[in-house]
Parts: sequence; structure tokens; C-alpha cells
Amino acid sequence: MSVAELINMIVSALVAAASLTFVVVYQVKAPWRSTPMGWHLMAFAASIGGLGLYTVVITLVGTDGPAAEVLRIVRSVLLLVLAVLMVQRTVMVIRAQRRRE
Repeated sequence: MSVAELINMIVSALVAAASLTFVVVYQVKAPWRSTPMGWHLMAFAASIGGLGLYTVVITLVGTDGPAAEVLRIVRSVLLLVLAVLMVQRTVMVIRAQRRRE
């Protein structure tokens, strides 16, 4: 494993850990299920954490073989979820700004 791969894996593990920490704290401390923004924050944090975890696992598993193929599909799904969440976030901002006017 190269130094760049090692650094990438460590930073990705930090992203996954920070996201997991947020998800656990938000689950325990906030009534996130009661608002669309709560659902959005939880889904976004989980998706970002999933991408960090993906990077760690694919680095350890390698880029060839059936496990890597499954992981690539998982990554694609996570990226699709993030794209949908960014569209949702944009819509929420537009709606919030319209209410102010």
C-alpha cells in the first residue's frame, strides 16, 4: 500500500467515524424523524459516512473480484442518494427563501 493510499484510507475512516458519531448523537438527542430537515440531515450524514467506509473497505479488499464489484454498486447507490439529497437540499433552500420574501 502506498503512502497516498494509506492517507486516503485513514482520512476516509475519519469521515466514516465522524459521520457515525453524528448519526448516533442525532438519533439520541434530536427528534429528527419529525421534520423533513431532520430526515435530510440523517440521510446525508449516513451517505457521506458510507462513502468513507466504502473507501476503507475497497482499499483493504482490493479493486478486483466479486467483492469489489459489489462495493462499486454500493458506491454508485450512495452517490445517487447524495445527488437526490443535494436536489432536495436545493428545493428546501428555494422554499425557505420564498417564505422570507
